[in-house]
Amino acid sequence: MAGRQGTGADGPSPGDPFGALGDPNRREILRLLSTGDKPVQEIASAMPISRPAVSRHLRLLKDAGMVAEEAQGTRRIYRLREEGLHAVQAYLEGIWGDAAARFALLAENVERTPKL
Repeated sequence: MAGRQGTGADGPSPGDPFGALGDPNRREILRLLSTGDKPVQEIASAMPISRPAVSRHLRLLKDAGMVAEEAQGTRRIYRLREEGLHAVQAYLEGIWGDAAARFALLAENVERTPKL
């Protein structure tokens, strides 16, 4: 049986921010990074999964444009990428903005009946 489109054995296809957000561990990593840049070890120590698993999740988030990494000596420091998060926000605002506009148009054109 074929898997879901856009996903592979290791998770979402590279570059798919919504696939990246589909995993609770990756959402937790983003939450941790929302308080500031962190090295992998600090992220891993706050997670209930192994450091190699955290590294795999970080790689998927990086491929999706949600985080960036910077080498500082032998350490890798991760931070949120505003561009990746803004892309998700803009998509959601577009969807909800269009839905809200359609709802307003419908509400303005529905005949109102008086309450008894």
